[in-house]
Formats: sequence, C-alpha cells, structure tokens
Amino acid sequence: MIKKSNILLCSITLAALLSGCGTTGVQAPVVERHPSSSSAAASDPRDRDPAYYTVKRGDTLLRIALEHGQNYRDLVAWNDLSNPNDIKVDQVLRVLPPTGDTGGAQTSAIVMPPVTEIKPAAPVVPKKTGPRGEKRAYSDATLAELRADGGGGDAKPAPAPAAAVVAAPAAAAPAASAPGDEKISWMWPSEGKVIGTFDEGKNKGVDIAGKAGQQVVAAGAGKVMYAGSGIRGYGNLVIVKHSNSLLSAYAHNRSILVKEGQNVNKGQAIAEMGDSDADRVKLHFEIRQQGKPVDPSKFLPNR
Repeated sequence: MIKKSNILLCSITLAALLSGCGTTGVQAPVVERHPSSSSAAASDPRDRDPAYYTVKRGDTLLRIALEHGQNYRDLVAWNDLSNPNDIKVDQVLRVLPPTGDTGGAQTSAIVMPPVTEIKPAAPVVPKKTGPRGEKRAYSDATLAELRADGGGGDAKPAPAPAAAVVAAPAAAAPAASAPGDEKISWMWPSEGKVIGTFDEGKNKGVDIAGKAGQQVVAAGAGKVMYAGSGIRGYGNLVIVKHSNSLLSAYAHNRSILVKEGQNVNKGQAIAEMGDSDADRVKLHFEIRQQGKPVDPSKFLPNR
C-alpha cells in the first residue's frame, strides 16, 4: 500500500512538473538579423539627377562625353580628374555644367570667324586598296595618347578644296528643342544619295553616298568640339556643337580640315568624304540633342 502511495505521489509530482514546462511564458520571436542594408539600398541621390552619370563596364570618358553632348575636356574639369583614363565602374561623374558654369564648349554666343580664303584644290588621292590595319581599337590608353598628340589621331589637316560652298536652302523647322535651338539654320552636309536613313537602335543618323575627297561642310554654325579618330566605328570624325543641347557628327572622312576648338560657319568645308572605318565611301551624319541621336530629317531642309 505504501509503495502504491509512493508511486502515485511520484506520478502527481511528475505531472505537475510537465504541466509547468508546458505553461511557460510566450517565447520571443526569432528574428533573422542581417547587416543593415539601408545605406547600401539607398541609391546615391545623384543617380536620379540628369547632371550625373554612373560609369558602367566598358565606358570610356570620350564615349560618355559624346553620349551626353559634352566635350570630354569639360568632363575632366568638372570632375577634377587628374587622369582621364582612371575612371571606374560605379563612379559617379558630372555630365552637365556645375551651377554658374557654362562649360568650355558651350556655343550660345559664338563669334563667327571671317570667311576663309579659298585655296587651290589638293590633288585627288586615289582610293586606298590596302588594309586599314593602322586603325587602333579605342581604349582609355589610346585616348590619353590622342590627347597628348592634340586629339588628331591619324587624321591630318589638308588644304581646303576649291569647290564652291553650296548655297544653303531654307531651313526646316526643327523638332521640339531647347530655347535658342530654333534659331539654328541647317543645311545638308554633302551632296549625294541617301543610302541609309535614321533608324533608332540600328542607325543613329543618315548615310550619304559620294566620291572620295568630296566636300563635307558644317550643317550649321558652331564650334568644333572634337576632330580625330578616337571612336571605333566612326573613322575620322568631326563633331560640331551648335548650342548647349545640339551637336552634329560627321564620320568616315578621308581627311579633316578643321581643328578642335575652331569656330565654323554654316556651309564651311570641314572634311573630305572617305571610307575610314567603313565598307565604302560615304558620310555618316548624326544630329544629337542632349546627347541622344535624333532623326536629322526633322532638322534638315527638304531637297
């Protein structure tokens, strides 16, 4: 009887202990802790500002400048770059002038040079048939070397041809533009058949067929912001800035007749048509607004 009582007592005690364990207070929830990501997740507010650009893999300073319609020398100054080759992925660069700075290549108040004297025509150079192996792939190192040499690359200035400057037809009304852009008068940069039209994503401008050495003229008054062969796919290239938002590009030239920083008049000879970095003799012509390619036919007069 005593043994049964002891067993019963032990059973009651054990039950009480188990009950106590089952009625403990509510446990605190398990929280999976991660390192604070608020600072990493919060993007740099400059990323949303059109005045800034975040460097991506494969970018070069010259290409960034072209895509934003700026002179690469201005980007060097605005970002205090001691070495223009030393830009890194995810680096944030200013691509629009700081407040109060109009930028070295702005052309809103261009003083046009006097009409240049027409010199005798240079002898026509036969079209080269050998490989163009001397063309170098574009890289930041190449850009540094081009800048050290004055940005001219393989292109060498040649005497202006004697062909008369084509009279400018009435300019067509441009597309929606920034203040002052509507005052720019445009003309076709060269005579010839249009063999390639603007197709966003495929062709950033128009292609005009012609003969080697044929005159290429400035489509509008402005300042030469680039003259050289540093961008692959464009050959000997001239870029003219017409206003704070508009520029024009002339690619695949045989030779370049102007220098960087030179003011040019509408219709002034700036290059000779060629086939540099191209499969045939032609002029590739672009108009860029705020750095973005736009359809030149919306600016050029009908012909």
